[in-house]
Amino acid sequence: MSILYIVIAIVVVVVLFLVIKYNGFITLRTRTQEAWADIDVQLKRRYDLIPNLVNTVKGYAAHEAGTFEKVTEARSKAMQAGTLAEKGEAENALTGTLKSLFAISEAYPGLKANTNFIELQKELSDTENKIMASRRFYNGNVRDFNTDVQMFPGNIIAGMFNFKVLEFFELEQDSVEKNPVEVKF
Repeated sequence: MSILYIVIAIVVVVVLFLVIKYNGFITLRTRTQEAWADIDVQLKRRYDLIPNLVNTVKGYAAHEAGTFEKVTEARSKAMQAGTLAEKGEAENALTGTLKSLFAISEAYPGLKANTNFIELQKELSDTENKIMASRRFYNGNVRDFNTDVQMFPGNIIAGMFNFKVLEFFELEQDSVEKNPVEVKF
């Protein structure tokens, strides 16, 4: 009879361990999804600011149409990007075009003094900082999830329930994080 109790106790411990570990994976995956939603909110805010910024600059530098088209095209590609890798690549391209837009402002002192332009620059700079913070939070959650998925005994349980390693949201070396959009007043 005592052997039966031992077997039952072992089964209960194993089942409890599986439930706890499974719930841990669900918690980490949910945190990661929430963190991605934070990034998405900031990226959408950035996308909403760009047309206003372009229109403000257009008023002063109408002959810079090529730059405006590049910014608009990069924004469109970034908004349509599907995977994290595509999103990272599109965001890098968008950052590059924004730098060229701000470079135009250097040639137009009236634009640099425009209150609307200054406010848009401040908002964009604030948004860039929030994107970086959200990205760090997301990547920290991905790191924790991936560590759990890859370490023993979590890797066995992750395999049983089909939990896969998640992608980090990385930007290139010449990106916003390394070289933020320069905002001059």
